[in-house]
Amino acid sequence: CRPSMSTSPVAPSHKTVLFLCTGNYYRSRFAEHLFNHLARDAAINWRAESRGLAIEDWINPGPISPHTLERMKQLRFDDQAIHREPEQVTYGDLRRADLIVALKDAEHRPLLDRKFPGWSNQTAFWHVHDVADLAPDQALSQIEKHTRELVLDLKKQS
Repeated sequence: CRPSMSTSPVAPSHKTVLFLCTGNYYRSRFAEHLFNHLARDAAINWRAESRGLAIEDWINPGPISPHTLERMKQLRFDDQAIHREPEQVTYGDLRRADLIVALKDAEHRPLLDRKFPGWSNQTAFWHVHDVADLAPDQALSQIEKHTRELVLDLKKQS
């Protein structure tokens, strides 16, 4: 007789950082893919996901920003899973995350407070402007700096 297989979900073998921005198209998507690339290289037990706080407010041409794609190409990332559509954050996403990072305090704290009361107290905030307020190369460089520092901090903690 063979033992029965459990159908209960298996807990993830890694911790999760959730990057948030408004449209899940540009900043958070770059942070997600950069983090995953760096975490793999650093051999830390973390993975990133990204979501948007108000994707209904944006109509973007395509599933991901061309600025993000170009920077990822420059960094020689593989492009598997990059072309998914932007995703709206849910309470489930927030509850599953071990760490939540929103890309711009002034922009994202009010959205979090309105849509997900209480969650801004559990969120770290960076200060990276969107494309309308800062050139993409500068914004993506800031995200790269913050993300590299985050990976180093998490490596030190493990």
